[in-house]
This record gives sequence, structure tokens and C-alpha cells, in this order.
Amino acid sequence: MEQLDLPAGALATNPGRLEQHFGHAEGLLPLWIAEPYLPLAPAITEAVTARAGQEWYGYESRPERLIAAFWEWMATRHGWDDTGLETTVSPSVGTSIGVLIDAFSVEGGGVILQPPVFTDFKPLVVRADRKPARNSLALGDGGYRMNLDHLEELAAEPANTAMILCNPHNPVGRAWTRDELADVARICADNDVFVIADEIHADLALDPHRFTPFATAAAETGVRWAAIHGPIKTFGVAGLCDTLLVSSDEEATATFRAASSRWHLSRNNVVGMAAFEAGYRSSADWVDKLRQLTATNLDVLRDGLPDPLSVVDMQATYLAWLDLRGLGLEVPELAHWLTDSARLALSPGHWFGREGAGFARMTIAVPTPLIEEAVERLNDAAMSR
Repeated sequence: MEQLDLPAGALATNPGRLEQHFGHAEGLLPLWIAEPYLPLAPAITEAVTARAGQEWYGYESRPERLIAAFWEWMATRHGWDDTGLETTVSPSVGTSIGVLIDAFSVEGGGVILQPPVFTDFKPLVVRADRKPARNSLALGDGGYRMNLDHLEELAAEPANTAMILCNPHNPVGRAWTRDELADVARICADNDVFVIADEIHADLALDPHRFTPFATAAAETGVRWAAIHGPIKTFGVAGLCDTLLVSSDEEATATFRAASSRWHLSRNNVVGMAAFEAGYRSSADWVDKLRQLTATNLDVLRDGLPDPLSVVDMQATYLAWLDLRGLGLEVPELAHWLTDSARLALSPGHWFGREGAGFARMTIAVPTPLIEEAVERLNDAAMSR
């Protein structure tokens, strides 16, 4: 992975979007979108180029070997196989969550979230005429932890019949342990709460931490669940590839497949299928280098941040969670400080829920010199206050 050999457009960001979200685009270093700003795995580029070169883009069935490639990858990297499970193609994480919210909750009912959490979860709940039930994460000296006592209280409320679990967690970077996941599974099983596990960052745990599939931690609890996987974050192909819905629950699988048939959610992208298979079959070394680069950049960021700024302990993803509370700025002031003083386009913490106020999310899957530049900007901005 040549850190300075960026492909054309790797940092290209629509100025209109920057202006929409940050007020202006001039001079901003954009590190806010959750994707790597790096050259793709060579096998993916080669597969996409070869498929495009066939000059035929008509209807094409998805061969069984693509799903097989995913499960071979999961067995090798995470010790998880598809015994007793059904795997279904889904256009996106949001599509899967939206269908499952409809299936396992009722209008006016509640869906448990664990903020600060991925920005799309709450809108998916609200647009379905459900209510977010907030099981806020707690930040301590060792990073974020779940409030399991409060989760048990929420799960016991009859209105709350579903939970969205982010594993690993975006944006706080936790790789939940088997024991933590087993506790969630037990609580939800005891209270008949369906768990929707967003595991799209599964392959991005940083050593010595490991990803634990919710399915394996929950195996003996009887909890009902479905998990969301796919190559989009692992290989940086969110604009190209589909995702996967995995479950042992017959109703969840049947419901999603019925929705897929009704709304034609399963149209295949022939180039995307080529990228999908090339990623899982031929790009393991690239992912390992990505994880190594992320760890290196985390060290550069952690060591270079000026007081009173810091980065929260990070175990997974390539998304650093910056703690900027020491600046003593209110939410609007902090947003302006980041864009106008630090000249950085980061995801402000309040986008992830009120629990994220005073924080910001930074993508660090970039060439190390860009992290050094971001650190320099943060230092200059802090010194000029």
C-alpha cells in the first residue's frame, strides 16, 4: 500500500456537500466520510477493469461462489461459518435495518440505540414512526462501556421490541468482547427483543483486539437476531458493492426476501460483483496493510495532539473519536473552531447524538502525511486560542 500514491479523486469531495455540512469548502482537509482515502486493493482494480473491458453490462445472475467467498473469508479470519444460517444480498446497511425495523417493531414502539452511534440509525427509526430508546454508552478511563443495567430496564419495557447493535462500534471504536455481547444477547432474549447487529466494520479490528460475531456470542441464549455484513468498509467499495444480511431466524430471512422481491432490491451490478469476489478471494494482504496503516496513524494522532485534545481508546474501525471537550466550547463554537481555525472537515460529535457533543470523528485510513497535516492544523488552532 503506497501511502503517497493516491488515485485520482481519492480526496475529491463535492464542494457543494462541504458547503452544505461545514459552511464553506475553501482550504478544508476533508476527513469526515467513513471510507479509506487510499488506492484500492490491486485485485479489485484488476477485476473491475477486466469486467468493464468485456463491454457487456446486461442482466447477470449472482453466482453462488460469491457468497461462498464471503464465508470462506469469515471462517479464515474470524472462525465463523454459515452452519444453520441464511445469507441474503441487500443493497445497503440502511435497507436491511429499515426492513427489519418494520418487521420486528410496531408504529409508536421503541427501538433501542446505543449513542453516540452511526448517524443513520436514528433517522431510520424515526422515519418508520418508531421512537429511539437511548441506552447511552458511558465513557471511562478504559474507553466506552455499555450500561447493561439500563439496557435491561429498556428491554423490559413492552414497547421496545428491537435493538440496533453496532459491532464494532461506529464512531467510538469499541470491539465489543464476547462477554459484553453475550450479556446483550441474554438481556434481549429474556425480553423478546430482536437484535439487528450492524457488523459492517467486522474486518477492521486493530491488534490485539478481535471482532466477535454477535451470532457466536449469542449462540446459547435463544435471542433472535440478524447481522449485516459485506465488503463496503473492508475494501473501500461503498459506492460499488452490495451488503449481506445473515440470520438464523427464519422469519427475518423470509421477511427480508419478501421485501426484496416486492421492491426489486436484488438487481445485480455486474462490476460490483467482480469487485466483491476479488476482495474476499484475493485482498487479504491489502486489508492487513490497511489495519497496520490505521494503527500507525492512530499513534501519530495520539502522540501529536496538543493539550487539552485527545483521542479515545480505539480498538476497531479506521475512525478516530477525538475528545475536544477540554476546549470548553459549545456545540456551535466547536464546529466553527474545527472548520475556521483548524481547517478540518470532520464529523462533529453531535451528529451521532447529544452524547457526542464535544467530540469529532476523523477518518484515519489515509496516507500518514495527511494525519501529520491534520495534527499540525489542530496544534496551530489550539495555540492560537
